[in-house]
Formats: sequence, structure tokens, C-alpha cells
Amino acid sequence: MGDLGSFLPILAMFAVVYFFMIAPQMKRQKKEKAFAKELKKGDRIVTKSGMHGKILDFSDKLGAVVIETGAGKITFDRSAISMEASQKLNAPPAEKK
Repeated sequence: MGDLGSFLPILAMFAVVYFFMIAPQMKRQKKEKAFAKELKKGDRIVTKSGMHGKILDFSDKLGAVVIETGAGKITFDRSAISMEASQKLNAPPAEKK
């Protein structure tokens, strides 16, 4: 029984790390993957580097999207699109009271 008691704090620390760090990160990754799959032509997006544009085409072979910006057409990986910034950009304006 004494041996199990010495491992209990280590198991408790692992449980805390899992529930506060690993599980939320996995949930976030699933949301980002679903967001990337739901993108369609004409969507306005923002990349993680801050580039604003509109989706023109998809390249399934490369896993990339072609984005129209003010400077022209640019190809980006789907993973380079920022979920939070894109959703904020496309959100309806909040009503002022």
C-alpha cells in the first residue's frame, strides 16, 4: 500500500496536466480542422500572418487555397488560415445600445 501512495502525487499531477493543458489543445485542433474543411469559395479570411483576402480556389492535391488579395493571387496552406481572425472578420456587427 505504501508503494501506491508514493505514486499517487505523480498520477495526480499527470491528471491535472492532461485536463488543463492537453485536452483543451486537442479540442482546439479539432475545431481548427473542422473550420478548414468548411471553407468555401468566396469566404473572406485572414491568415495567421495577417494577410486578408478572399478564397478563389482550392488545391486538394497540395492542401492549399488560392487567395485574392489587393496585391494579386497568392497560394497558402489551409493550416495558415487563422480561425479566430477569420470568424471575427465575418461576424455580423454587434448592435450598439
